[in-house]
Amino acid sequence: MGARVNLTVLQTALVTGILAASSAVAGAQSYELIAAAKEEGALTTMALADDWCGYGALIEGFEAKYGIEVTDLNPNASSVEQLDALRADQDRETKEGPDVVDVTLAVAAEAASAGLTQPYKVATWDTIPDALKHTDGLWIGDYYGVIAFEVNTDVVKKLPENWADLLGADYAKSVALAGNPSASVQALQGVLAAGLSNAAGDFERAADAGLQFFADLNANGNFLPVAGGVSTLADKSTPIVIRWDYLALKDRDALKDGPKIEVVVPKTGVVAGAFAQAISANAPHPNAAKLWLEYLYSDEGQLAWLKAYCHPVRFKDLVDAGKIPQEIQDSMPPAAAYDAVVFPTPEQQAEVGAAISERWEETVGAEVTR
Repeated sequence: MGARVNLTVLQTALVTGILAASSAVAGAQSYELIAAAKEEGALTTMALADDWCGYGALIEGFEAKYGIEVTDLNPNASSVEQLDALRADQDRETKEGPDVVDVTLAVAAEAASAGLTQPYKVATWDTIPDALKHTDGLWIGDYYGVIAFEVNTDVVKKLPENWADLLGADYAKSVALAGNPSASVQALQGVLAAGLSNAAGDFERAADAGLQFFADLNANGNFLPVAGGVSTLADKSTPIVIRWDYLALKDRDALKDGPKIEVVVPKTGVVAGAFAQAISANAPHPNAAKLWLEYLYSDEGQLAWLKAYCHPVRFKDLVDAGKIPQEIQDSMPPAAAYDAVVFPTPEQQAEVGAAISERWEETVGAEVTR
């Protein structure tokens, strides 16, 4: 009996070492990976607040399924703060940073280029769009939102269907961004989305077209130069807010007792903002990190994100396979509304974003205030 126990311990240790050293384990929730992760017994994360994209339920599910405790170092950390944490662990003998990070695509690309992440390809790798994963698995897109129209239908009786509709007389003194494009990524993405719609998808003309659209919207009296949100929708001061769909849908739920909110994905200029997962090159618990990714990219994990209104990276695959429960479908805009989604590259985002931010006030003539 004792010899068998010693052999099991030795086998587990060998598996742990092999998996930890592997540059890119072929992703599968194999017995070996599960055993190695359980041997580590812990997972350290950042930026996974319980009320963000369903992470509270995801963490509970992972802990219950595998018996691995998850510790989040800073639930409200920004992408830049997570990048700083990865850098700090490079020079520490005892690693104190996160095993995994959840960051913007731009930050994920920067971390990979700096050698701060390690390669890993999950079992569902082939179902993830090529544009949303690093070729070598140094980062993987995880979920995204799109810019949508959040509409108070107690005030607005005719729902806008596309960007050009917002210029009509039905929407006089009604349309607001969620912030100032010179400082708010969400607001900047709204201008980019309008620009892509009016430039027929041409990124080279998107900044000019977006700025001109909002200049026209301001000139005809439809634009409200205040930062819109759930409170301004509720008090009817901004009947239409251009907003991330997942935030708009959460606002709708928060205002379930009134007013009535509808969330509309425009027909064109459907611009996504995506986040990505990556495993630290210096992860204290590399196998637990790999198992965490396997969990997130399984059908179970992807549907947990979707239930919280964050579109998982495998969304189209889930739709095509008929795996999305009806109750989730009924809670969101129709799946077909996302067919034309566009994912700006970090380079496109930086170039267009800089132009919009620098020229907003002089072109549009309106400073967005709180």
